[in-house]
Amino acid sequence: MGGAKFTPGSVDWRAVLKENSRKTLSVMVTFVLIYTALGVMTDITIALGLYPQLTIKQAFQLLLQLQIFPYATLSMFVVALIALLITIKLHDKIMLMGTDYFEVTPETARDIDEKQLYNVVEEMKVSAGLRFMPRIYLIEANYMNALASGFSEKSAMVAITRGLMTKLNRAELQAVMAHELSHVRHQDIKLTLMVGVLSNLMLMVVDILFYNAIFGQNQNSDGGRGNPLTMIIILLRYGLPLVTVLLMLYLSRTREYMADMGAVELMRDNESLAKALLKIQEDHECHVDEYHEEYGRTRHEEFRNAAYIFEPSSFDPVKSIMTLLSTHPSVEDRLKAMGCHIEHSSD
Repeated sequence: MGGAKFTPGSVDWRAVLKENSRKTLSVMVTFVLIYTALGVMTDITIALGLYPQLTIKQAFQLLLQLQIFPYATLSMFVVALIALLITIKLHDKIMLMGTDYFEVTPETARDIDEKQLYNVVEEMKVSAGLRFMPRIYLIEANYMNALASGFSEKSAMVAITRGLMTKLNRAELQAVMAHELSHVRHQDIKLTLMVGVLSNLMLMVVDILFYNAIFGQNQNSDGGRGNPLTMIIILLRYGLPLVTVLLMLYLSRTREYMADMGAVELMRDNESLAKALLKIQEDHECHVDEYHEEYGRTRHEEFRNAAYIFEPSSFDPVKSIMTLLSTHPSVEDRLKAMGCHIEHSSD
């Protein structure tokens, strides 16, 4: 890495911010539409139970004409809007759910490492030209990772694990924070937030609908009339995870490359971030079993996966097969994009 060179290029920041805002809006609209569609399916299920002589098409027409009031459809539409509002207002609590975390401020910092963490974020905030200081959270975990989230620069937060804070030197920690604050500056934090949280909430709702449909079918003595809709719900149960994957891919690996380049710009060199990424990867490789268990027992990790600087599934022996569906490029590709070259030693 010593001889690596980095040549910054020009970026149309207005176009980047506009594109991220457009993508975020499209994800939110998609989420509301899917929820509403699930409500329609629930109303049709109820209608078929009340009027067994109806076909699915007839039940749908009666709902459109309001001859059967679409209670579930309206309810799901309202639930979707409430979920959006909660995600925006309580994003920090949602993104940290299941973890043991602590907010670091000048007043609450308990030791020199936590004071250094706050100072580093403050320095990078100034370098990045951000108007607001993001909230800083320390996650009590041994694995090395970090994330940024929020719906705006004003509501932004960054979180790092204790493992990352203690295992990186100051320059490397500074580079990681520069990477996370670049996400804030690019405003892709809201896109990651919406996709990560809303897609998983959607899967939870589909699970409820799925098990209700299966239970209802088992309790149905004639077992005939509800079958077509039940099959649709079953297909949704196994098809929507694919939609979730597509939404995750919608995030695009480009956002990670851009955040890396933003960190290089703020740090004025590419070596600090490169060393940090290599340390994070090597640490995960050295503690595969330990970290796999630790990530696994931490609830709601699915909300954070796409926001992490290092994707946990990349070292999972099963999930790593799905590298083409990964929301993060490989560390090696990221280093190459920064102009760094890895020399593999031969034994």
